[in-house]
Amino acid sequence: MTLRRRLVDWGLAILFLLIPALVLRASLRSPAEVSAVDQAVLRVSAPLQAAVSWIVERLGSVWGGYVALTDVERENRELRAENLRLRRELAETARKAFDVEALEEIAMLKRQIEADTIGARVIAASLSPSFRVVRLRLDRGSGEVEPGMPVISSLHVAGTYEAALVGRIETVYGNHADVLLTTDPRSSVEVVVKRTGGRGILTGLGAKDRYACKIEWLERASDPNADITVKTGDEIYTSGLGGAFPAGIRVGTVASVSTKDYGMFQEVEVRPAASFSRLRAVLVLLAPPPPPDPSAKKKSRPDPAFSVKPY
Repeated sequence: MTLRRRLVDWGLAILFLLIPALVLRASLRSPAEVSAVDQAVLRVSAPLQAAVSWIVERLGSVWGGYVALTDVERENRELRAENLRLRRELAETARKAFDVEALEEIAMLKRQIEADTIGARVIAASLSPSFRVVRLRLDRGSGEVEPGMPVISSLHVAGTYEAALVGRIETVYGNHADVLLTTDPRSSVEVVVKRTGGRGILTGLGAKDRYACKIEWLERASDPNADITVKTGDEIYTSGLGGAFPAGIRVGTVASVSTKDYGMFQEVEVRPAASFSRLRAVLVLLAPPPPPDPSAKKKSRPDPAFSVKPY
């Protein structure tokens, strides 16, 4: 290394040490003690200090913004997770409240029915392409229910609960059972029109876009103005004939009536009383209700004293 290079290096080192010392000395002096050299140093170093302060502030703001954004993102993740948890809890609470309401209605209906019944929860439903329920699955299985047993739900009518026909148990396997709905074409129920007393056979239409049944072999009156003619809005109940379903279970309401000029029978479409899409709990009739006692309303004559009948 040459002497000139050494002198340059030593000069630069002294300059780099001297300048900060002079700046520090001038900055620490009180205004009354500032000399001409100090004023010159401050004039020269002021722009440099401003530039350094500006750079430091910018870097600090960028770093603070990054840290703040990181904290905000973490808080957002926590809030989203909390929101999702609360939504799930709300949905679970709403579902439990709906199930409790359905179970309460079934319990009220069970108290009004004299037949032997067993409650069941709806755990699955098969849907049509139009989102109509075509089959229900219950949480009752072998040893509890059997194929052919009627299935009813609760219908709130005029401040009281009434039994509405859902269908019958079709298959039983394991701990589950499938229900054949009244809207299924394979379903067949002996029914009676409450207002007219007309009887017929109700079968399902199997429509994919609506819940509907039809009554076959329902005889119409020769006079279209006669009272026994079925009309829209008439209530349909099980007749009890055939022994498959007890009498008095509400099946549905007449939705439309088609009466042709020829033929002896009316074509009647029935809207089911049970709301298949909202069912959460049902009752399965294990045995029909006992028949009414024919002598219940009759006054019995007392037996003669000592079992001796007078002549």
